[in-house]
Amino acid sequence: MDFSRGILILFSLICSVAGQAPVVSVEPQTATVRQGESVSFRCQARRGAQPIQLVWKKANSQALPVNVKTGPDGSVLTVANARPDNQGQYRCVASNSVGRNTATAVLNVKHAPKVHLTPAGPLRVRMGDPVSVECRATGRPRPTLTWKRQGSTLQLVTKEANDVNTIQWPVVHPEDSGVYICQAENNEGVSEVKVEVIVAGLPGAPVASVGATEMTVVDGHTVTMECQASGSPPPVITWSKLRAPLPWKHTMAGGVLTLTSVGRQDSGQYICNATNIHGYSEAYTQMEVESPPYATSLPDQVRLRPGDALRVQCLAHGSHPIQFEWSRGERGSLPPGAETTKDGKLLIAHVRLSDSGTYKCVATNHIGSSEALAKVIIKA
Repeated sequence: MDFSRGILILFSLICSVAGQAPVVSVEPQTATVRQGESVSFRCQARRGAQPIQLVWKKANSQALPVNVKTGPDGSVLTVANARPDNQGQYRCVASNSVGRNTATAVLNVKHAPKVHLTPAGPLRVRMGDPVSVECRATGRPRPTLTWKRQGSTLQLVTKEANDVNTIQWPVVHPEDSGVYICQAENNEGVSEVKVEVIVAGLPGAPVASVGATEMTVVDGHTVTMECQASGSPPPVITWSKLRAPLPWKHTMAGGVLTLTSVGRQDSGQYICNATNIHGYSEAYTQMEVESPPYATSLPDQVRLRPGDALRVQCLAHGSHPIQFEWSRGERGSLPPGAETTKDGKLLIAHVRLSDSGTYKCVATNHIGSSEALAKVIIKA
């Protein structure tokens, strides 16, 4: 009786499976590849009435791209030499005489950005008109967008919304003429597109220009900034500094600004303004003043007993990055157990009488170097 019941249960299970639509799954469900790489998805029908037919389709019902192939039995989908347009969902459709079911695989293709500008340019506009240029980029991961002016490394202030980065001028001036670059970057690469903006002024209106839009100088040197301007009548040229007065050691003559013995506090943006009866024009020079290090030791003298801990800090003012190197007087090498850190510390956990002496810190940057001394006295 039990044997007969088992046969009936098995028979009912077989009939149940035979009367089912396919149960289908896909491995992997999601895959991410770089552009040019290949990937495969496997579709399996685990249950259902035989025979079962497997067919791969794009989720948007479009035909499979030419670089996407399926195996002889339809179970394996292979994307060879992946392209950005291969990204998306792929559906495996399993069907039999009872019905059909689907499973979905998602492919992500990482690729370097591609940039598009609207309008593409060159843009010829009149002085006083509003101007804007929109920058869009495709790429995966999502790229970051920045604008800069050709010849300058300064990032421009722009408006970003809904994956569009817009550079705009509510009122454009002749000095805004130039080539502007939108750059898109992700961890797969960098791409950029240029647009030229040409601003036509009124007859005789000034157009100012500077000899250098960026300059890096060394502390204590004399600097000259040249400004030229066209226009009729000839414009008057003046210089100013953004958000600060001009350095007190300055002279102006014929559009040339001379700064003597510059210091780090003189860094900033300098503005040349050309003015006549038809209007005005501005041009800008960004100056950065760099200085060699000036090193000090804190403390510069320390008295300890054997077994005490020595801690001396080397400090330096100047342009970064600054490297620190400690040595010991005429011996050069530090005593055993001495440690130094990147930020200029000298450490000895337990000093000995033999550790007495003069220690020297040398601070160095790309302009020069400076040294400071620390006298260590150890007595029992």
